[in-house]
Amino acid sequence: MSDLRQRLDGGEVVVLDGAMGTELEKRGVPMDDAAWSAAALMTHTDTVREVHEDYIRAGADIITTNTFATARHVLEPAGMGEQFRELNARAVTLAKEARDAADGVVSIAGSLSTFTARYDYSYEPRAEKARANYREQAEVLAESGVDLIALEMMRDIEQTAYAVEAAASTGLPLWIGFSCKTTEKGTVLLWDGENTLAEALKRVPLSGVSVVSIMHTLTEDTPPALREANRRWSGSLGAYPHSGEFIMPNWQFIDMISAEDFATEAEGWLELGVRLVGGCCGIGPEHVRLLKERLPARPLSKE
Repeated sequence: MSDLRQRLDGGEVVVLDGAMGTELEKRGVPMDDAAWSAAALMTHTDTVREVHEDYIRAGADIITTNTFATARHVLEPAGMGEQFRELNARAVTLAKEARDAADGVVSIAGSLSTFTARYDYSYEPRAEKARANYREQAEVLAESGVDLIALEMMRDIEQTAYAVEAAASTGLPLWIGFSCKTTEKGTVLLWDGENTLAEALKRVPLSGVSVVSIMHTLTEDTPPALREANRRWSGSLGAYPHSGEFIMPNWQFIDMISAEDFATEAEGWLELGVRLVGGCCGIGPEHVRLLKERLPARPLSKE
């Protein structure tokens, strides 16, 4: 993991994997109507492992555990609360098995998200429960052997602060991914629509964060969000957008960006300072493969 940090700090381009949940859906795995991709850890473990393996073969330097939707407050409404520890640990094991079967060095990011059951804000936990649930999940991910914690789909300030606090307590490297949208006037908002990205970067405690990413954000909204992040963040910058639309529990594969167009967009992100590049929902191994082929190991200086 120290090698990965050195590569990012040294200005190298590091390739992240693409989506897990939507890739499982593409392969015929049914999504749960409350906990989305989490159920695959009970029903389709081989497919989860195969997705990781395909990303490694495509050239990903980092693979992400299928734990985006495995917080206790997501699993309980799906009737899987008692399997919380087992499912989170299993997700890490599957990623490790895929890594062990691969040549070369691959890091494992443990995903921790503010995703809510049924994609419904009414299931969002209150402060005390949120702190406890995020910390519990972060601890299981750390104990199971992830190399870093990736906070994904951070879409407000309150829950994000709880998640940062929980993840930082593990002592592992911490990355944070904000999900954004841009108004007609050009203001970059978090997905909650109530706070700007600028406010989040000011109010969320980032002292233990080593990478700030714009993720699960439309490709067209990614450049303005990156420019905003650049103004307020001096550390390593990442981008892994999505393509398509979510209508719980299924991803709608409409107006999908091609691998060629995605790679072209990514070249522009490098000009904005991005060094960690990958994809979120709708972005698969074919996109990652072209990123690995097309993106330079180290961007040219703009001198």
